[in-house]
Amino acid sequence: MKLFSFSFLMLIAGIGLLYKTSTTDAVNMGEKPKQSFYDFKLNSIEGKPIDFKKYKGKKVLLVNVASKCGFTPQYGELEELHEKYGDKLVILGFPANNFKEQEPGSNEEIAEFCQKNYGVKFQMFEKISVVGEDQHPLYQWLSKKELNGWNDQAPKWNFSKYLINEKGELVKFFESKVKPTSEEVLSAINS
Repeated sequence: MKLFSFSFLMLIAGIGLLYKTSTTDAVNMGEKPKQSFYDFKLNSIEGKPIDFKKYKGKKVLLVNVASKCGFTPQYGELEELHEKYGDKLVILGFPANNFKEQEPGSNEEIAEFCQKNYGVKFQMFEKISVVGEDQHPLYQWLSKKELNGWNDQAPKWNFSKYLINEKGELVKFFESKVKPTSEEVLSAINS
């Protein structure tokens, strides 16, 4: 009887060890993004290449923007965040014409509109596609769990927001209706 009990216990321990190993590996594989935020390089709205490594150590708020949208006044709030938290938060604007063609302008026209109407000084980039078949690789990374580690939400409209922490990890997604100066966003910035 003792031999049977010992063998049975060894079998149970072996199964437990096998289960623990396989579940740990599956969890670890699902949590580690294949690419880092710092691996990206994009052109500014003026056409100059920007390496995202320059943002290491700061929080980054990425926003897909448009000039002819009901949420366009959020440019003003984004600039307010830039002015108030610029020492620890970087705002990056990505013009996109994906939603009801609300960003039809050229890069030059967009830059002029932002400066003239909202005094935008935060970093703006060349127009890209944030959804669809031609979705830019940066927005693929932001909206695909297998690439970023947890988030599957792509922008549903203009002014969707993604927050990156100081280590380059995607930590929050905010829908368009969440204002940049809302308590929800400010709390995430200050945490």
